[in-house]
Amino acid sequence: MGTVFDPFLLASTTAEVLSLAHANEASVARWQRDRLRYLLAAARRGSALYRERLAHLSDDPDTIAHVAPVSRDELMGRFSEWVTDPQLVLSELQAFTADPSRVGQSYLGRYLVWESSGTSGVPGIFVQDARAMAVYDALEAMRRSPDQRMRRWLDPLYLSERMAFVGANDGHFASFVSVERLRQLQPWLAPSLRSFSILQPVDALVDALNAFTPTVLASYPTVALLLAEQAERGRLKVGLREVWTGGETLSPAVRQRIEAALGCRVRNSYGTSEFLAMAWECEAGQLHLNTDWLLLEPVDEYNRPVPPGQPSSGVLLTSLANTVQPLIRYAMGDRMTMHPDRCGCGSPFPVIDVQGRRDDILRMRGLTGDVALLPLALSTVLEEQAGVFDFQLLQRDDSTLVLRLPLAGHAGREALKCCRAALQSFAVAQGALPIRVLGELGQVVPRGRSGKACRIVAKGG
Repeated sequence: MGTVFDPFLLASTTAEVLSLAHANEASVARWQRDRLRYLLAAARRGSALYRERLAHLSDDPDTIAHVAPVSRDELMGRFSEWVTDPQLVLSELQAFTADPSRVGQSYLGRYLVWESSGTSGVPGIFVQDARAMAVYDALEAMRRSPDQRMRRWLDPLYLSERMAFVGANDGHFASFVSVERLRQLQPWLAPSLRSFSILQPVDALVDALNAFTPTVLASYPTVALLLAEQAERGRLKVGLREVWTGGETLSPAVRQRIEAALGCRVRNSYGTSEFLAMAWECEAGQLHLNTDWLLLEPVDEYNRPVPPGQPSSGVLLTSLANTVQPLIRYAMGDRMTMHPDRCGCGSPFPVIDVQGRRDDILRMRGLTGDVALLPLALSTVLEEQAGVFDFQLLQRDDSTLVLRLPLAGHAGREALKCCRAALQSFAVAQGALPIRVLGELGQVVPRGRSGKACRIVAKGG
């Protein structure tokens, strides 16, 4: 079936991205307004849902402030009205993402599809065309490593590196789909780009990475921290040039420990299933928002604008890259602060601080010491094996977990039964001694400072 890639679109989009490297803020704003005007017209023309929302508004970019925000629940509930291609049928897309052999392949010969986790409540299905993928490729190539821009121009897909992605690779998740897409684009270089499952025991993961000897490691801060601990113990022996982190909050202390243990620089990023390449770090260590291809509005709890310098209660995303599934003022749970001042690196793109997901590593009792259970692995087990997406897992002690579920009654008891079996099996497979999983049903899952659910909480966390 092949995958989704248009070299001409990539070349033209890369040239556009490069043209703004040393532009001023006014130039970036002009690009943003032109693309926003194009998006509004495309959404009005092709999406029944947005035609309804935009009915009394013009395509003038200034009218966007009058568009009612939309949630993932509403979009997924009105999927056929949301998408601009009537051939995109939710049930058929769900059947596609249920087939692991199709990861990274094209859908209908022209779309790339991935699913999201349920960290914000409801899992989503997201469809990208060649234009959207060209935007993501160009932004990743040109803005992830600004000090290596010429090298990335010659090698925009990082094919000269030995890259290891450590994450969830048992579903059509965005990061895994992206890795598999690159492997399909350059099959002769596929041995230099591999995914490693976070569901395997730590010892097995370390052995696999040692055998692969990557130069670039991409993962989540909690995973990178765990691997840093393995390097400190002398078990992980790889010569990394860079570590890329994202998907969770990266604290200064964790960054410092990862860099010291692995002997390389950490580059943090901000991206979501809805828009992969939202922000990358500059040489000064600041996150810059790619406002030429997206609009991100910090808002309070009533969706009113929050001024620069003040933390928001949420953000509204408008993607300027995807007209297949228009996202206009899409409500996200992340909390963000938009800095009013320009960064010292000279970039025309605004600096942001993001408080995203912040879950804990659980350390349980094993035969020969502590066994680390990664938060993303635990979430994946509950989502994929038990079909539960709204939960909180708390550690009571080194052999007991408490699972809080909003479900009650018979449905809650059945869900708890499935979750208990999945968690106990996973913990033993990781090398832990048998654990107890207690249940608290009918509980509201609390939200943390990031606005997302605090799903995995260690003892004392």
